[in-house]
Amino acid sequence: MTAEINKGPLLGMRHVQTLLIFFNITILYIGRLNVGVSVVAMTNADSTNPHFPEYDWSLTQRSFIISSFFWGYIITQFLGGYLCKRYGVKSVLFCGSFASGVFSALTPLFISFGGWQAYCGIRVLMGCAQGLIFPCIYQHLARWSPPAERNRLGALSHTGIECGNVSAMFLSGMIAKSAIGWPGISYVSAGLAFAWCAFWFIFAANNALESRYIGEAELHYIESSLEHSEDYHKTLIPVPWMAIFTSTPFLALIVTRCCETWGLSTLQAQIPTYMNGVLGMDMKSNAFFSALPFLAMWIMSYVYLITSDFLLAGNRLSLTALRKTFNSLAFWIPCATLIGIGFLDMDQKNLAIALMTISVGVNSGATIGSSLNTIDLSPNHASILMGIVNTAANVVPIVTPLIVAWIVQEDDNRAEWQIVFIIAAVIFFIGNCVFLCFGTAVSQPWDAEDYLAVKEPEHNITPAFTDSW
Repeated sequence: MTAEINKGPLLGMRHVQTLLIFFNITILYIGRLNVGVSVVAMTNADSTNPHFPEYDWSLTQRSFIISSFFWGYIITQFLGGYLCKRYGVKSVLFCGSFASGVFSALTPLFISFGGWQAYCGIRVLMGCAQGLIFPCIYQHLARWSPPAERNRLGALSHTGIECGNVSAMFLSGMIAKSAIGWPGISYVSAGLAFAWCAFWFIFAANNALESRYIGEAELHYIESSLEHSEDYHKTLIPVPWMAIFTSTPFLALIVTRCCETWGLSTLQAQIPTYMNGVLGMDMKSNAFFSALPFLAMWIMSYVYLITSDFLLAGNRLSLTALRKTFNSLAFWIPCATLIGIGFLDMDQKNLAIALMTISVGVNSGATIGSSLNTIDLSPNHASILMGIVNTAANVVPIVTPLIVAWIVQEDDNRAEWQIVFIIAAVIFFIGNCVFLCFGTAVSQPWDAEDYLAVKEPEHNITPAFTDSW
């Protein structure tokens, strides 16, 4: 009873921060991924709303549009990690999200003047804005989540990815067929971003000490559980760059995240085109069935979350064993289903949809498997680590659409899509092997606040001798 009271109210400010992050991720992914449906709608107006302009863009041009977001996204990852440590998460996250909404609102205007090249340009700018955000999210989770709740709160906030995937695929298709047509996809995305910024401005705080709404019990629970010095929130801890870049678990995490991004980005960006070309589905069915795998992913994320809480609470698995087990499920089951998908055509639509749903749904375990691993390795430098990992991992979505465009010369060619899915399956398999061999959920020595200060005397014999004496 006492321990429960000391944690503060059942719905505390740490839960409010988690909810804000959940909706932020959801809205970001709507703006990021609705391009897959938008491009189909813009190049085939008859299947959506014929009262809006239609563009004759080649598959290569469409692939450039899909990948262009990530050209900007990778540029600002490091910057986001630095800025949120220097100026605080609240300000940087607000600016990045607001700017993303502005660029979304301007998208139809840019397209009307500059065609597909302008579409690429505005997507690059949106990518730059959103690139600031995820490093901030990880730093925010590290500052607000007590270690005992870090897995739960981190996983809950990350279910916004699945919610955003479903919304981007399903709602975008419905909007494209509505009276506001494909431009409405951008306007709705912008409106959601602006609304979220208002709530973030009111309720967010860089840490528990700065929150205007937190109770004394919850404040003490959070700050005491983090076990840092009294002036921690006022101190800019030096980043041990050499230790980070020579850390085997961290380098393994980079490889793992790159491999996971390859497989999932292939499905996220290419499902509408694959279903339209190979399975011959109209736009209405395309929107629903494109969203179905990500609906399964959303549901499965809660299954993984509940299961992980059960396993950790009973000490049935260590956190490292849990991460590796869930990551194996998330990577290796899609290996088999992706290969199976490549052998199917429009005569086997139901089986293709089932395999895609299983593949994407099971992959949600990667959030608990490896996505949260940056906070495990270094809560103090979580934003920096996330900036590095996201920079590397998000080079992949730039490359995958271009490789798909090179391999798939005809949208309805099943054999060409088969190659795409087999490549993704092999990369999934290799990525998990690396994580199994070298990954860990143990906080690294270089995460210590005084790591650089402690390392310095080791090279200075005289002070060490004097202290010992």
